[in-house]
Amino acid sequence: MSKNIDPCCGAGGMFVQSARFVESHQGRASELSIYGQESNANTWKLAQMNLAIHALEGDLGQGHADTFFNDLHPTMRADFILANPPFNMKDWGGDRLVEDARWKYGLPPAGNANYAWMQHMIYHLAPGGKMGLVLANGSLSASGREGEIRENIVRDNLVECIIAMPDKLFYSTGISVSLWIINKDKQQKGKTLFLDCRSMGHMVDRAHRNLSDGDIERIAGTYKDFVAGKDAQELGYAHVADLQEIEDNHFVLTPGRYVGLEEIEDDGELFAEKMERLTSELSELFEESHRLEALIKEQLGEIGYEV
Repeated sequence: MSKNIDPCCGAGGMFVQSARFVESHQGRASELSIYGQESNANTWKLAQMNLAIHALEGDLGQGHADTFFNDLHPTMRADFILANPPFNMKDWGGDRLVEDARWKYGLPPAGNANYAWMQHMIYHLAPGGKMGLVLANGSLSASGREGEIRENIVRDNLVECIIAMPDKLFYSTGISVSLWIINKDKQQKGKTLFLDCRSMGHMVDRAHRNLSDGDIERIAGTYKDFVAGKDAQELGYAHVADLQEIEDNHFVLTPGRYVGLEEIEDDGELFAEKMERLTSELSELFEESHRLEALIKEQLGEIGYEV
């Protein structure tokens, strides 16, 4: 039975999705051993109800608790972690946890909990464990202490894949996010897959975007190809980098820095012919602009306004 933990489980949505994933791949949700923790009392109650509604059993502790100061599963070593922690949490109390054993890769800054969450989860991974983590994009390039922690995690061969997602995917925030896949038993040692998926998806209304099944299958397929050792390179979308290349980029993990620009298909029109056509079209637009400008001045003059 695989152990699945989410130390910031909210209302338990990740657990429900994990169970659905297992069942969609001919597994049984009962094979999941679920552990979680949530600091908000009302949200903790919702998580308990969510598990019950979906006939899932889980250990969320006896009540709500702060993950950093009251770890309810201190000896847990999970096979899988799937989590969406609060982005850029400032007042998390890091100045009171300076000597904590979880900070193997460096002391997280007191003003941002992103790398505290990440290190907490790495600490709770089993030797062959894998985790998927949603973080704000700033985590990919932040300098200072965060940059040092990120470098140490990369050097320890843990970062398997970084995926830059499009904006407006969440109802709670419109910012774009990144997905981190961290694996303690990477098949492709010393390599990291970068995927730039910012152009994917379609707008369902003015404020929200969805990924299609095809988008999700493409992302998942590229990742699976990489893990299997197949060619996953695609200009403008996917790139496999080794440690030296990441080091050359100062351990910044923004996918756009690695995948390059997408190739633009040649339309076959000669450059000189294209320039002649475009300058002719531009000249016509200028003439139309001057005509409209004169017309607007004339009409304003007729009602007593001079420009």
